[in-house]
Amino acid sequence: MKKIIFTGGGSAGHVTPNLAIIDQMNKEDWSISYIGSYEGIERELVEKAGIPYYAISSGKLRRYIDRKNITDLARITNGFRQARKILKKIKPDVVFSKGGFVTVPVVAAAYSLKIPVHLHESDLTPGLANRLAKRFTKTFYTSFAETAAHFPKEATTIVGSPIRKDLYTGTRVQGLVLTDFIREKPVLLIMGGSLGARRINEAIRESLETLLQTYQIIHICGKGQLDSSLEGKRGYKQYEYVHEELPHLLQATDIVVTRGGSNAIFEFLALHIPMLIIPLTRAQSRGDQILNAQTFVNNGYAHMLEEENLTKETLVEEIHSLYHNRHVLLDNMTASESTKAVDKIIAKLN
Repeated sequence: MKKIIFTGGGSAGHVTPNLAIIDQMNKEDWSISYIGSYEGIERELVEKAGIPYYAISSGKLRRYIDRKNITDLARITNGFRQARKILKKIKPDVVFSKGGFVTVPVVAAAYSLKIPVHLHESDLTPGLANRLAKRFTKTFYTSFAETAAHFPKEATTIVGSPIRKDLYTGTRVQGLVLTDFIREKPVLLIMGGSLGARRINEAIRESLETLLQTYQIIHICGKGQLDSSLEGKRGYKQYEYVHEELPHLLQATDIVVTRGGSNAIFEFLALHIPMLIIPLTRAQSRGDQILNAQTFVNNGYAHMLEEENLTKETLVEEIHSLYHNRHVLLDNMTASESTKAVDKIIAKLN
């Protein structure tokens, strides 16, 4: 039996693709473990999936001068020692890295022990962690064709984003039952990422009465962002976060408003849900969500609204435009080949 260690963390987008791959690996052929941080979201998600989890020290990597760089460098160094100890104990045949700060000491430790590393980059341009991990990596996978230019050509495969198999298991009927919605009215899903999106939440609630005239709304708003005054409102169902219900809610969805995280938008692409993408601004991020969104717009999978232009009026206008243009987007999504990442990655690992 071969052994593999997965690593990735800091956000759900660095964890769920790993879980998508793990879910479809033959457990008779592979012994699977996971290395992540002590308190990151990856720990909860991985342990819930029943996968052996090893925690290491992790520090944030910054592009700017900050006194915390000194203490975080110590954490990263400690994380390298811890990861090396774990790897020497388990002796994996391969390490698979999805990105996030916790992965850098893991892939560096694997390289020092001559354990091959496979790395997947979701965004159009690599993040800092994956740029650092690049020198320790043997095999690369990318979600976007354009991203391949950042990695060695002979070692890189364009695969798309790993999609969780369970997302396909929901039913529209069950989604409507969960929300107490009717069949005759279209369903709009709002999903602002694993932590929610406060500005999108505000704009949705400001325009709620107008939107409810046309749509039923599922609003996944993030932890601590429920509005108690809207509980029980007909045609509006809000959640902090969803787990088991998600496949059913997605099957009930006609169009979605989303952030521009690569993992999320590839999931909507795989499920053929037309998107209005409102990416994080450059002031909030390195601009990767904007690039992701622009690429999906160019491919005819989505519309885009920049947060700087987000008002209740522009939001309603863009949602209506998306709904009226949905059949064109659906045709483009159906023709896409960007939804077979898991099979391609497992074939390479074998």
